[in-house]
Formats: sequence, C-alpha cells, structure tokens
Amino acid sequence: MTINQKIQALRAEMKKHNLDAYIIPSSDPHISEYAAPRWLSREWISGFTGSAGTVIVTQDHAGVWTDSRYFLQAEEELQDSEFVLHKMINQFKPYHIEWLTENLSSGMVIGFDGEVQTQSFFERLTDIFSKKNITINSDHDLIDFIWQDRPEIPLEPIFEHDIVYAGATREEKISAAQDQMSDSDYLLIPALDEIAWLYNIRGRDVESNPVAVAYAIIGKSQHYLFTKKSKVSAELKAALQIANVEVVEYDQIYTWLSSLQENVHITIDKKSCNNKLFQSIGTSNITDKSAIVKHLKAVKNETELKHFPNAMIKDGVALTHAFYWLEQSLASGHTFTEYDFAMKLAECRSKQDGYYGESFNAIIGYNSNGAVIHYRPMPDTAKTIKPEGLLLVDSGGQYLDGTTDITRTIALSEPTEEQKLHYTCVLKGHIALDRAVFPKGTTGGQLDILARQHLWQHGLNYLHGTGHGIGFFLNVHEPPQGFAPGTSERATTAHKVGMVSTNEPGYYQDGSHGIRIENVVVTTENEQGYLYHNNITLFPIDMTPVDYSMLNAAEVQWINDYHTKVYDTLSSHLSEELKSWLKDKCAKI
Repeated sequence: MTINQKIQALRAEMKKHNLDAYIIPSSDPHISEYAAPRWLSREWISGFTGSAGTVIVTQDHAGVWTDSRYFLQAEEELQDSEFVLHKMINQFKPYHIEWLTENLSSGMVIGFDGEVQTQSFFERLTDIFSKKNITINSDHDLIDFIWQDRPEIPLEPIFEHDIVYAGATREEKISAAQDQMSDSDYLLIPALDEIAWLYNIRGRDVESNPVAVAYAIIGKSQHYLFTKKSKVSAELKAALQIANVEVVEYDQIYTWLSSLQENVHITIDKKSCNNKLFQSIGTSNITDKSAIVKHLKAVKNETELKHFPNAMIKDGVALTHAFYWLEQSLASGHTFTEYDFAMKLAECRSKQDGYYGESFNAIIGYNSNGAVIHYRPMPDTAKTIKPEGLLLVDSGGQYLDGTTDITRTIALSEPTEEQKLHYTCVLKGHIALDRAVFPKGTTGGQLDILARQHLWQHGLNYLHGTGHGIGFFLNVHEPPQGFAPGTSERATTAHKVGMVSTNEPGYYQDGSHGIRIENVVVTTENEQGYLYHNNITLFPIDMTPVDYSMLNAAEVQWINDYHTKVYDTLSSHLSEELKSWLKDKCAKI
C-alpha cells in the first residue's frame, strides 16, 4: 500500500470502532525510544523514519508531530503523502494534545493502542478531555488490522553480561531495588534497558540497543523474567534460577498481573508502565513511584567507571583510522559518499576488542545535510563528500566494556567567517559546560545555559537538549539525567557522582551547514565536595573553523590540555604514520 492508502485503511478501521481521532506514538509496549521492527507503526503508517514523533489521524487530517532534530527530514519524507508536518519548537511540549483540544468537539472519541502508551498519558488525556465531553478509548491496536506483513516479536537469543564488566551480581542489583520497594510485594519493570541491567543480560532485539524484549517482576523472594522462552538457553535459565528468577512466557505478563489478590501491593511507574499493563493489575494496591531501577542504573559502579575509559580508547583509535582514511581519500581524489563513511566508521570500530555494534546509526551530514540534526545517510541518496565545506560526524559504538557517542564537525576547506563564528560559539559553550564546577543537587536545566550563552549573545540557538545520559553497554540515550532547558526529566534531574552524560551543543543553518561538538563526561566529586565533569572521550577537536580572537586564556588552556590528553592516551595504540597524523591534530595553539 502507498502511504495514502494506509491512511484510508486506518480511517476505515476507525469508523468500524467509532473513533474520531487515532494516535500512533513511536514507542513499543516497553515505552522504548527505539523499538523492534514489530512496533514501528508510526514509521509504517507515515513513511517518516525519524526516531521521535507522533502521528494523529482523523477523518479529514493526517499529521506528524516531531521536533527540530527532524524538521528537514520529515519535510522530505512526507512530501508525497497526505501527512502534514507539525513542527514542535520545544521538543518536550505536547503540541499534538493541544491540536486535539482545538480540533475535536464534544461527543467525539480519541483512540490509541494502550499497549504502546503509558498509563500517565492515558490519565492525562482523560483529565483534559473529560472536561470537553470527549472519550478516550485505548482498547484497539488498529494498525494490527491493516499491517498485513507485520513482523513478529524478535527471537534473538538472550546472553549474559559478564560480571567482569557489570561489576555487580544480579542478586546485588535485585537487593538494591528491593531496598526501595518499601512495603510493596512486587515491583513491575517494563523498560528493556532496566531489565538488561538488573539481570545482567543483553540481547539483539532492537537495532543498536543490546536489549531483549521482556518484562520483569521483582518480588520479596521470587522474581520473574517474562520473555519468549526460546530466547533463553538452559545455561542462562539455570543461572537466573540461582538468583530466584523464573523465566515465564512473554505474553503471560497480563495473566500474571490480573491474578494478583486484593491484598497484594505492587509498585509501578505510570510513566513507563503501559496502559494495558496497568489495566491488567485489577484490584491490587498500586504505588506509583519513579522507576527505581532507572535511577539505580544511572549511577555507574566502580567497575563500570573503570571500564568506560577503555571503551573510549578503542573508539578513539577507530576514529583515528577512519578520519585518516577520510583525509587521504579526499586528497587522492577518491570518490565516496556520506553512507560510505558511515560504513567505514563501523568497519574501523569492528576491529576493536569487545566490539558489539554501532550504538546508533551514524549521522554523517555533509554541508546542508549537517543541518538535518538526526540525518541518516542512505546508500541511494547520500551526498558525495568533496574537499570543501563542513562535515558533521555523529557516531558511537557498543562494546562489552562501554557505550560511546561522539560528534565532531570538521572543515574540509577554508571555512567562511560566518561558519567560524558559529563553530567557535559552539566550542566555547562545550568548554563552558565541561569546565563547570557545581554543588550537589544542581540539575541539568541549571547547567544547560552554560552551553548556549555564547550563541545567545549572537542571537543564535539550537532547539534540542545539550546532552543525555548514556548506558554501559546499553542504550546510548539513557534517562533520567542530561542537560536541557524547560521542565523535562533531563532538565529537572540532579546530577550525581557516577552519572555518565554527553555534552553536545550545536548550531544548524538550514540549507548550509550543521555544527555539533560532543564528548562523554562523568560526574565526579572534587576535594571541596563540589561536582565537575570528567571528560573521557578521546579524539581531537578540529581547530580549523575556530576564530581564535574569540577564545580567552582559560579556553585555550582547556583545548591544549584536552589535546595533550588525547595524544598521550591514544598514540601508543597507533602506527607511526597515524601517530604523526594525530600529533598534528593535537598540536598546541
């Protein structure tokens, strides 16, 4: 079917079920940012392939709501269909709900699949629309009626993440979660990365995210892993049983919840528990508490923090090989595309010990494509990279001993004065956030302004957050912490010792260029009891687009110190030829 035919098929199902509007999010039953193919419903119905967005279809309108990271991409992907792009200037503001309030009238019904929307979303909509006499119906997955060749739930084997890397046993992690369950008999954990961390397991069910499709229940003595049983080997099953973890078939979670007695007390997080799960619990006593495991996982243990720098060294070596190849290829007149360079990055990383895969699809944006914030080059449409302009490269790797995420923007020819201004403002913001010293309790929203201040002085800004938490051989985007304006979780969460986050301010000029500089930092405590960022990413920052007159002495010192660290750490892992190349890139200014 074409996109417009899919819209018409959905509208026909909506009429059958008496629904006036139907909402399709980007999530799965585990409210994941990145979902397995079975749950890519929003992408399937709209053709928009960005990782974040919401579709709403009525009988006379079809819209896609997404934020600034995807504006240009969405405009291109939606142009041949009925879908209309609704731009979310603030990526955390619910513009699509506002649209519904303005465009629906009394007596109408809003529908969605309760298995892929949170209970908090259901309650929020019910509260908003009950006042307008508009009903919420979460009983139907209409996509399942019209997606004829819909993929099945993945059956990739689950494997154990060795204690050598994990640093704590599953028994220790379960105990830590139990300590925060208060008087609850059970704790429900729907989030895939939380389950992976808690039970020291990993999988291949979601592209770039080493997780397995599952639910978990922690009890006072007996615990459960709900997943496709065929995914669990006899050896892993036996290891789980030692920790009193029973493996139960994936779809039995609803039956298990519905069988709970009235006097049983279960803790959930309505922001991560899907509506169908919540409705299954029935009459049990329910406590709503912010995801316990999410907050435990965010603070890395000593073993994880010890391993992270090893992953960064391997990543830095791989990047050195890849960027050296890039320069040599351009100099020799070799023709290649953005997609080719993405593949080269993956090839160079794959040669490193403990490599598992890319942590996300590499963003290789040449010139104007750099302004498409989450641009993904495809084989048939990728631009040819030439020795001129700016190239934005955002990529990362999954290793058994850590997850990486790094962005560098490099000048392939002499940049314009405007490009130098933009680049230098971004660099100054990056340095300001990296150099911050702040008291305990400081939130990401308080720190975010440090990265934007120099852009603001020139009337410039970027519309995405400045950074996110990062997992340990887990999801590259890991809540709760980060750096962002407003009232989102990233903005309101206080940074704690042991949290690992990205620092990635940027600037984007449509049709011309994009700039972003990103490193990974660890929140660390100094002798005075204040916190600071320990930068662990290892790769030089291009100084060609810098306007040196804009830098102060402290910023020059930061750059020189960082490049000295990069060279001293990576050089022993490189050939003489690559060592010489790196030394030039790390030269003092």
